[in-house]
Amino acid sequence: MLLNISEQSAETLQEQIIGQVRARILTGDFEADHALPSIRSLAKSLRVSVITVQRAYEQLLREGLIYSRRGMGFYVAAIQQSDKSALAARRFREQLRDLLKNAKRDGLSKSELEQLFAQCIGEGEDNGNT
Repeated sequence: MLLNISEQSAETLQEQIIGQVRARILTGDFEADHALPSIRSLAKSLRVSVITVQRAYEQLLREGLIYSRRGMGFYVAAIQQSDKSALAARRFREQLRDLLKNAKRDGLSKSELEQLFAQCIGEGEDNGNT
């Protein structure tokens, strides 16, 4: 499993691991019952603490994206496409709420926020994303 983590990222190493594994599961890159690396082997390959990987896997377990088999390891959970979409939408809403709170605190008005959001959506369409 190839993950790209960086010490220079604004995200913690744990958040980077969670985000990248989550993304690969939600996009279907990792299919149901796909075996994930052991905590120790992933920690070694990423050159991070075992605790960092353990906490990342625990978060993914709580989200229902992976499951464990005692003595066997961690595997990707079977998730319906509608559930993947719902999870992605919920995460987007949570992140958007934080962004909106910060933007309002910084003095942006509702109309400015709407204009910025429309611009961002337009930029995504220009790049072939929808």
